[in-house]
Amino acid sequence: MATYQQIQEETKARFGFTPKTCWIADIKAEFGLTRGSAPNRLDQGSRKHPCPAHRRDELTTIMAELGVLPERI
Repeated sequence: MATYQQIQEETKARFGFTPKTCWIADIKAEFGLTRGSAPNRLDQGSRKHPCPAHRRDELTTIMAELGVLPERI
């Protein structure tokens, strides 16, 4: 499984932007791959910086190719 840094480097190389780590965590949470929310999160039901919709497909593609997410159907 790729690290956050590897995901950021691959995304920068292929798509020209560096995703925030909170964007990566948002996508992983969507697929149920996180341990849960932090106990110091102010609002347990929302994220302060969710992954923007216009970056979600690119980032999901990279994460699937690196083995972080299940392959897309």
